[in-house]
Amino acid sequence: MSRCLPIVAVQAEPVPVEGALDVFARHVTGVAADFSEAELLIYPELYLCGLNGRAEERDAHMTEVAEPLDGPRLRRLQEVAGDLGRWIIPGSVYERSAEGDVYNTTVLLSPQGEIAASYRKMFPWRPYEVCRPGDRFVTVDIPDRGRIGLSICYDTWFPEVTRHLAWMGAEVIVVPTLTPTSDRPQELVLTQANAIANQVYVVSVNGAAPYGTGRSLIVDPEGLVRHLAGEGATVISDVLDLDAVTRVRRYGTTGLNRMWQQFRDGEALELPLYQGRIDSATWCVGAGSRVRQGVAPPSDGEKDPV
Repeated sequence: MSRCLPIVAVQAEPVPVEGALDVFARHVTGVAADFSEAELLIYPELYLCGLNGRAEERDAHMTEVAEPLDGPRLRRLQEVAGDLGRWIIPGSVYERSAEGDVYNTTVLLSPQGEIAASYRKMFPWRPYEVCRPGDRFVTVDIPDRGRIGLSICYDTWFPEVTRHLAWMGAEVIVVPTLTPTSDRPQELVLTQANAIANQVYVVSVNGAAPYGTGRSLIVDPEGLVRHLAGEGATVISDVLDLDAVTRVRRYGTTGLNRMWQQFRDGEALELPLYQGRIDSATWCVGAGSRVRQGVAPPSDGEKDPV
């Protein structure tokens, strides 16, 4: 049975906080109706958190609109996902933790209206973004489809994020983004590079003009750009064949490069920068989730289930 994941990437301008949930409910309902086969709907970073100008205004705004994940905003978003019966990533929101810290957090909502996963942005755009960094890589399985890795905007500039998510078995990495600045062309290159180096789909969904610079894109596991939007508001639809990830990792990019099969038994590479090492015993896709669960990595010749 093929593992196809129909998605839509919604390139939209951020909406003011006041009335944002009603705007989102109407908008996502319309998108779901227009793309009735889409199973995963993705919005840009901070889509629901409004806009502010000067740095001090943004900082105050961030603190003002932050809510815990069990607050009224997420409860309403869960209701919307449950009503539509779709997987939804509503961009990211400002999350207030129990300790009072504020994070830039994205969530994956299930068709049953549950929070299937949440991820706190590990690399805030410093010095401009003052929220606290997260400290945990997050992947989540969509039943009968595959494994999704969660990332946010500036994480793209740190290849360790995509590499670690792929190591944990991610086949699609979803990146809600809000880039209003002149570095979007570089992000496009980085998005392709991350897909190529990890043999994974990458879906980068940016905010639309006039605030954002758009150019959302979907890149396949061999680095081919399947879709590249313009700057204005639009919706990109696609069907991701997750078996293509398995094929590329098995036979290599363009039938050549098999990075996840690079190390032979007993080989290792010291990484002084990280005070760690690459070890042949754990250098394989899916080993990350096995190690996290305390399960031994597959032996030579044993096929990893991911």
